[in-house]
Amino acid sequence: MHCSKWLVLLAALGTSAPVLAASTESWHSADQRMKQACVKASGLKNARPVTRVMLFSDRVGYSALVLQGTYPQKHMKNKRGRELCLYQRATSRASVTEADDLLP
Repeated sequence: MHCSKWLVLLAALGTSAPVLAASTESWHSADQRMKQACVKASGLKNARPVTRVMLFSDRVGYSALVLQGTYPQKHMKNKRGRELCLYQRATSRASVTEADDLLP
């Protein structure tokens, strides 16, 4: 009887590891989709994320990310710019706004 308890415990532990791995993969995949949507929505040239994804609670349903790139307008002379991207997880929509003063 004692041996069967250990087998049950080991079986339970063995089945929980793949669930955690899948969950980690799911979060990574979701972060990548968000980054791609934010870069696509950006008005900056060569936009790229410069912060980690910031998750708000599910009640809010948004994640945030800061992007950096250069302004494409000729009169801006390739000046560096930043944008804040808000990503609505339920709809996979990204919205950006200028955020040059957000980070030093």
